[in-house]
Amino acid sequence: MHIYVVYAHPSKSSFTYEVLHSFLKGLSESGNTFEIGDLYAMDFKCELDLDQYTREMSRTVLPLVPDDVKKEQEKIQRSDAVAFVYPVWWSDCPGILKGWFDRVWTVGYAYFYDENAERKYFIKPKKALVLCTAGHTIEYLETTGIAQSMRCIMLKDRLNNVGFTDVKMEILGGMVNKNDLVKRSNLEKAYSLGVAFFKH
Repeated sequence: MHIYVVYAHPSKSSFTYEVLHSFLKGLSESGNTFEIGDLYAMDFKCELDLDQYTREMSRTVLPLVPDDVKKEQEKIQRSDAVAFVYPVWWSDCPGILKGWFDRVWTVGYAYFYDENAERKYFIKPKKALVLCTAGHTIEYLETTGIAQSMRCIMLKDRLNNVGFTDVKMEILGGMVNKNDLVKRSNLEKAYSLGVAFFKH
């Protein structure tokens, strides 16, 4: 299978970067191929400008979407699944990834309405994995309700709401204390998720 991996972190010396490569190693060793969309390296424009906003609010397919948005949509369409790898910053993804959703999930691609006003989707892949790193422990994120909020926003709104049906979020937490055992366990988890991505 072929996976489009959307990656959002500015530092190549970060733990999130290590997680990305552990996950990719698992994907490769299980016979999958992948393409990486490194949003910071691409200098992806994350602001929805007036022209694109006007297009989206009109709910029409014209004018055409900007070239950088079209390229992202093409990467998704040639994939069997999409994975998102990013750090949790203030209980959500980095702004550059939020802006990616704002700009890439366009009318006429991520959704449209048929003659019966029924919502439909053009996005090809139906499977998505959200893999995020966090300083806080999973226990803290669960007891405070942050984890539930993250799952609701990312899985239900940003993915289910545009036609993805097989979605999962894995939070690799507890990194604030830089504990080697926790780090190793999280990297092993990322690798295992890559290996098992298409096995269930």
